[in-house]
Amino acid sequence: MNQAARCGIVRIVNILSPELSGKAELPDGAVTREDLAAWDAEFNDICARIGPLFYRTDSRAHAVRYLRGLLAPLERKNGWTIAEYAGLDEPKALQRFLNLTPWDSDRLRDLVRYYAMEHFADPRAVLIADPTGFAKKGRKSAGVQRQYSGTLGRIDNCQIGTFLAYANTSGDRVLIDRELYVPEHSWFGGRDRCAEAGIPADLEFATRPQQAADMIERALDAGVPFAWFAADEEFGQNPGLRAFLEEHEISYVMAIPENTEFTDQEGRRQTTEEAARQVRPQDWQRRSCGIGSKGFRIYDWALLNAGRPGHQYVIRRSIDDGELAYYHCYNPREEGSGELVRAAGMRWPIEESSEAAKGEAGLDNYQVRLYHAWYRHITLAMLALAFLAVMTHKSKKGTHYLWTITAS
Repeated sequence: MNQAARCGIVRIVNILSPELSGKAELPDGAVTREDLAAWDAEFNDICARIGPLFYRTDSRAHAVRYLRGLLAPLERKNGWTIAEYAGLDEPKALQRFLNLTPWDSDRLRDLVRYYAMEHFADPRAVLIADPTGFAKKGRKSAGVQRQYSGTLGRIDNCQIGTFLAYANTSGDRVLIDRELYVPEHSWFGGRDRCAEAGIPADLEFATRPQQAADMIERALDAGVPFAWFAADEEFGQNPGLRAFLEEHEISYVMAIPENTEFTDQEGRRQTTEEAARQVRPQDWQRRSCGIGSKGFRIYDWALLNAGRPGHQYVIRRSIDDGELAYYHCYNPREEGSGELVRAAGMRWPIEESSEAAKGEAGLDNYQVRLYHAWYRHITLAMLALAFLAVMTHKSKKGTHYLWTITAS
């Protein structure tokens, strides 16, 4: 194993499992033949699992090549670089695999979810929804337009994907579902443009909170075990998503704006910002909401009970600058404040998972424009990330995390 690959291993371990940061050292000679055999066995296993999704032998081979390329230590992972890495003269075969070959990316998504649950299932896990932006040029890519992306930190020409992540109490995290956000006016106002980008004729506009509800429903149907749902303000202030979660008795902790109005136990109508000014000093509790790459995330927390049964509001205060953040909680099981804090802190893992998927599994390196091709590339990248997460999980148990990819 060369030095570049060894550094890549340490970097991925630190991203996917922050509690191992600073401990993931692979000195020369640390990787044994047994380690390599374990890596090959795991990779061959997932290749065998996805094989039945493809009708033709060459399609199965392309799937393996593409997955190897997404896992390889390449600076960028697109059709050209993956083809070159696989020893192909040109990327046409891999481009056909993404754009034209008949195969179902939703079946692959279900396989990714099943594979993740085999290793990470936890009844106390948290589901997290989050949008991720992908900067793009031109106007041909499905769903692209100038729009704000929190990932990019600006208004830009981009696509936005809505992702559902799974984070368990052992610190494992993985992406288990995805939807491409297609803006309403710039796309559904012109079906010719949709047809050119391969957007199905029967697809209807869905907001990102609606997409999150659809993904949660699929997770429920698949029997995915979890205790909480977490998300940022875009989702937390959406009444339709809150109603869906409450109808399904799903406990949630979602961020909300400071001007959110609620009725307290005394029947007073006020904003969360106004309520925060009334919190007594002794009512703040200093707690860690998880561990990140820089150590424990420690804040002051205050809990407000609302006038509606099962509903609470949590205020988070930075111990560095006093900055406040606010959360709406649906807590029908009446769990303690420690669980609310834990669930609130679990929103960060999806951002770390997206970072890992982009940096190490090629999530954002695609060069496809068609709607179904986006799903194919993204889902293969999710499988690659799940594989990395599984190998990282094994490293916690004393098994070396491996990143030795061959082009064969």
